[in-house]
Amino acid sequence: MSLVSCGGSGKSENALTEGIIEYNAEVVDQTHPMAGLAPGSATVKFKDNRLQVEMSTMGIFNTIFISDPGKKTLTQMVKFMDIKNACIQTESDLVQENKDYELKLEEVKGTKKIAGYNCKKIKATYVNNPTECFDVYYTDELGLDSINNIGPYKQVKGMLMQYRLKKLGLEMCFTATSVKNEEIKDDVFEVPAFYKIVTRTEMEKLFEDIQK
Repeated sequence: MSLVSCGGSGKSENALTEGIIEYNAEVVDQTHPMAGLAPGSATVKFKDNRLQVEMSTMGIFNTIFISDPGKKTLTQMVKFMDIKNACIQTESDLVQENKDYELKLEEVKGTKKIAGYNCKKIKATYVNNPTECFDVYYTDELGLDSINNIGPYKQVKGMLMQYRLKKLGLEMCFTATSVKNEEIKDDVFEVPAFYKIVTRTEMEKLFEDIQK
C-alpha cells in the first residue's frame, strides 16, 4: 500500500499538537568518523507543524535543528568550543538533500506501542540502494498532517516515533522513549542572535575539520 493516501481524514481529531518528545539515538554505521561525537539521545519540542530537535554529546558538542514547514526552511545550529554557527537551508537546498537520501515508503501490516502511543508500521527502502530497507513507525496522535513536509518522510501524516535520518553524511536511528504535554514558547523556533549565520559549505567544512 502506498503512503500517498496515508493519514488524511484518518488523522486523530484529538492529536496532541504541542509538547516534548525524548528519543534514544543510535549511529547506524559505528565506523563513521563522527560516530564518537554522535549523541545518545535527542529532545524534540513540537508546536503545530514546527519542530526543534536538540542533541548534545557530553555537553561539548551541541546540535539543534529547527524544522519549519510553513517557511519551508530547516535550520541547523552547532555549538562546539567557542564556535556558534547556524545554517539555514531553503526549499531548493532541501529538495536536493532529500534526493540524496530518497526513501520509498510503504505502509505495511503491523503496529507497535512506542512511548505510550499507537504507531503504524512503514517499510522504508533506500531508492539508491533498493536491497536495503528498515522499519519506520509513526503515530497520528501527535503533530499535524504536514509536520514532515520538508524532509524525506513528507508522505507520512503524523509524528515519526522510530525512524532514520542522515545529515552531513552521518545516519542515525531515533526511537521515542517519552512524550510530555507541555506548552512550547515560539522563540524556541528562532535562531538566537549570538549565532553566526554560515553557508552550507562552511558548515560542511566545520564537520570535516572536526573529523581530522
